[in-house]
Amino acid sequence: MKAKFNTKGFVNSLFFSLIGIVAVLILWTLGVNYTTVGLLLPTPMEVLERAIYTMSNPIGRTNTLLMHLAVSLRRVLVGFTLSALCGVILGIAMGRFKMVEAIFKPLFELVRPIPSVAWIPLAIVWFGIGETAKIYIIFMAGFVNITVNTYAGAKQVDENMLGVARMLGANELQAFFHVVIPSCVPYIFAGMQVGLSTCWMAVLAAEMVSSTEGIGWTITAGQENGDMTQIFVGIIAIAIVGLLLAVLMRWAERVLCSWRVRGK
Repeated sequence: MKAKFNTKGFVNSLFFSLIGIVAVLILWTLGVNYTTVGLLLPTPMEVLERAIYTMSNPIGRTNTLLMHLAVSLRRVLVGFTLSALCGVILGIAMGRFKMVEAIFKPLFELVRPIPSVAWIPLAIVWFGIGETAKIYIIFMAGFVNITVNTYAGAKQVDENMLGVARMLGANELQAFFHVVIPSCVPYIFAGMQVGLSTCWMAVLAAEMVSSTEGIGWTITAGQENGDMTQIFVGIIAIAIVGLLLAVLMRWAERVLCSWRVRGK
């Protein structure tokens, strides 16, 4: 059954969100203009003007703000896709096959608590300072969350449903694709939503360590030049793109898992 869109709830949520944003902007402006905070921070208008300017003028040698964002998004897309493929396969395999679980789960539990930034030194040693190292860091950031959620979904598959499918004549492959996979999809999307956010954060960390382009690099360059306005432009661009990625993933979940949405 198709979920009904709650227009009133959406409007109320949007209204209060806008109030919160406007309140922050007002406090920010007052703080900069009437306190010593102005010695350290630019005004919101200065940040807006610089953001508009850098959309058509380069930060660094050649890339505009939008081009730096495109570079970062490309890296995230590659790393996230690889982490999603590997995480879903490993999660389902560990959840459904005892032998795979016995072999890989202890190894995965060792890797699981390691933050993505801890892989940066090893990535540089193993792959150098090129694109491969950055993709590896992004991959590790998303892989853990996707695997954990997929594994949980595979463990929650209703065995009675599998029994019914077999009684109706389904073979193991048919039962897998028509019962196991649909049961895991909501969990997979939950992991992918978190994984996409962590991948976005990881690419920024990777670009801050070693890069000549990307939105993370623009923040590092602003720090090196003492350009606080450029730093704020980068931070706000990160926040906006991160929000858009989360909304996009949430929309995809609603479309593909309309029978079992995890909330409004």
